[in-house]
Amino acid sequence: MTLQERRNRPESVDVLVVDDEDDIRELLELSLLRMGLGCDTAGSVAEARACLESQRYRLCLTDMRLPDGDGFELVEYIQKHLPGLPVAVITAFGSIDTAIRALKLGAFDFVTKPIELKVLRGLVSHALKLEPRSVAAAPGGRRLIGDSPAFQQLRAQAEKLARNQAPVFIHGESGTGKEVIARLIHALGARGSGPFVPINCGAISPELMESEFFGHRKGSFTGAASDKEGLFQAANGGTLFLDEIGELPLAMQVKLLRAIQERAVRPVGAHAEEALDVRILSASHQDLSRLVAEGRFRQDLFFRINVITLRVPPLRERYEDIPALAEHILVRLAEREGAAPRRLAPAALAVLQRHAFPGNVRELENLLERACALCEGCEIGAEDIDLQPVEFALPAAHAPGGASAPSEPAADEYDPETDNELERLRVLKALEQTRWNRSAAARNLGMTLRQLRYRLQKWGME
Repeated sequence: MTLQERRNRPESVDVLVVDDEDDIRELLELSLLRMGLGCDTAGSVAEARACLESQRYRLCLTDMRLPDGDGFELVEYIQKHLPGLPVAVITAFGSIDTAIRALKLGAFDFVTKPIELKVLRGLVSHALKLEPRSVAAAPGGRRLIGDSPAFQQLRAQAEKLARNQAPVFIHGESGTGKEVIARLIHALGARGSGPFVPINCGAISPELMESEFFGHRKGSFTGAASDKEGLFQAANGGTLFLDEIGELPLAMQVKLLRAIQERAVRPVGAHAEEALDVRILSASHQDLSRLVAEGRFRQDLFFRINVITLRVPPLRERYEDIPALAEHILVRLAEREGAAPRRLAPAALAVLQRHAFPGNVRELENLLERACALCEGCEIGAEDIDLQPVEFALPAAHAPGGASAPSEPAADEYDPETDNELERLRVLKALEQTRWNRSAAARNLGMTLRQLRYRLQKWGME
């Protein structure tokens, strides 16, 4: 079909295929036609641009090596002039680094040569499901609360990342809402109708980890009385969220790397791998680059999961969001109790806004839940806010209105067994050093996790 004929067509075409090899173009066009999709083809960057200027498409599928340029040029062109159009790249076998570069430039996904038709069909199906949607109206009512500059940027990044299949590493302190953001990226993307499977990598026994991740076959080990599906299989067609990925043992990191690279897993006791279609999102409060330098995290796995990094700001960097967050939390607590929402008195809100919140949004939720339990009326006063020790308060310069920091706990709150000030400082220092990883802090303090939790609960910090 000539370029002039394309210009005369008012309707959109589903897919533009760009490849300089006739047999590849023919294979892709035939596969797409069998899926009931309309298709145009181009053999160079110039031809592709001409098509894009004259015709609307729902997906562009381009090879990396073209006679007059490369796929990177086309990805950048589409991101600049047609940002809503998903573009997937075709890469030679083994050129995963090239694919990662394309993903960072904004490509939706990639497929390797020789092209597996099952993988191609899955990629195309996901890409064509993309529709412009707003984070503020995400499915299931999940949304990011806050209008601070830091959170506006995070909201825009989440919306953009939802439109591709690149692995995303979400980095932030404990309690900042990393899983909420992962769920939003999943819900707003092409896999929103598929499963979202979260895994806390630090909560699974190392001995059971391979079976939990990849499944097992009957009789593969003592106690394996039947076949079991793994979490990777459960996430097929959707998203797998690896929370606290820095807690994975090195032996499991090797197996996870292969699963991500090959897009396939081998259940324990099985002889063959099973191909899977899963998007990987991961998160950690730890600095993975530091773990790599210390030899506790594989560098190759770090590069695979860290194609794009999304930093979640701590609550102390967006204290202007506290009123909206508090209102949202109070409404949710009231719905759970079947009562009218309580409101915060101005003095109570001022106390919250000058607190540093080392536990972030999770700590705010706990503070408000306790305040609701202590409050006798419909308004929460400053006296109902049970804050942590003064060491966590923001300096007066950071508080709205330059208010002074809250006072130290009253003398009648003193408990010689657990409220000793030196003990508090020792525990808090250990928690800060481990970025509030309680298991690691307990080990460093020489106590059990249960003993640490008891102290935190006693101090109102659980």
